[in-house]
Amino acid sequence: MLQVDIQILSPLAKKPQYATAGSAGMDLCAAIEEEITLAKGEIRLIPTGIAIALPSAEHVALVYARSGLAIKHGITMANAVGVIDSDYRGEIKVGVINLGADDFVICPGDRIAQLVFEPVCIAQLNEVRSLNDTDRGSGGFGSTGV
Repeated sequence: MLQVDIQILSPLAKKPQYATAGSAGMDLCAAIEEEITLAKGEIRLIPTGIAIALPSAEHVALVYARSGLAIKHGITMANAVGVIDSDYRGEIKVGVINLGADDFVICPGDRIAQLVFEPVCIAQLNEVRSLNDTDRGSGGFGSTGV
């Protein structure tokens, strides 16, 4: 089990929790004083009121959209996935965008995203004159079919 230190920065914050025993992500909640109406197409940065300290550079915390919000209301991450680096100690804030057809109201304490912890592979890049051949080669963007 990964040990992660957490600092509660706001009395409005809720400590992240796993919703079920099989959940991969912990719910992140909006640490806001009053409702925020997210207009169609609007991007907002929502505070969570927490900061974390990962134990080493061998780990990363990733912030993902909650599937129910995304599918039912079009509320997703403005940057696709938020990356919390091992040396970041500031407040976790969630950049959300409303891609839905209607305005959406975020209430204080609402679950707005999920936090997943993963291992990191640190790469060493080796510059070469050419790369080895594969059957696919440089084909991309639908080259293997729809």
